Amino acid sequence: MKLTENQLLLREGAKIVDALGKTLAPLVEVVLHDLTQSAHTVIAISNNLSGRSVGDPATEIGLARMADPSFPEVLQNYANRFPDGRPAKSTSIGLKNSQGDYVAAICLNVDIAMLTSVTASLNQLAQTQASPTEIRESLVSHRLNTLRTMLESFASGLNSTPRALSPAQRREAVRQLAQAGLMDLKNAQSAVAEILGVARSTVYTYLPDEGAKL
Repeated sequence: MKLTENQLLLREGAKIVDALGKTLAPLVEVVLHDLTQSAHTVIAISNNLSGRSVGDPATEIGLARMADPSFPEVLQNYANRFPDGRPAKSTSIGLKNSQGDYVAAICLNVDIAMLTSVTASLNQLAQTQASPTEIRESLVSHRLNTLRTMLESFASGLNSTPRALSPAQRREAVRQLAQAGLMDLKNAQSAVAEILGVARSTVYTYLPDEGAKL
């Protein structure tokens, strides 16, 4: 049996509702309304957060859309509330057929309460407290810190900064670091590259005898 245009719209809408609900779970409920029905408009619901069922009636917005073909096709991010009082953020999308009549509506309802709870937990996790001592701790290797100190001292002696050094000056600085044994430290090349503002591969070319190996 060949489907009518309205039936095709509803069939395709059901696919969208199912996919969105599964993708956006557990935060978003997605509902498909058949606006050609006079009463029992809900025909599909995915990731049910509101406790509604297939066969339930339309909401106030659904009824307004059914009564007025000029009603906005998309209402986005408006405040709403679930039956148990939880706050929600909703978006309602009306689907029209080729005659311009509303056939269906896809509605997304975001559980703001769940998001608020997650946000509060993340904020708590990210909070820090003042140290009970005057000691400031760094997780960077002290020997890697020596790289920065030496490079800044080298640049200062030239009235410059590490990132403003010329290629020849950078090469000499790295030669001195290597002579001090600091370029053998783990992650030394990456640290020097960051301090000098150059690529890690460039630092390798500054190492004694390394340029010929690349």
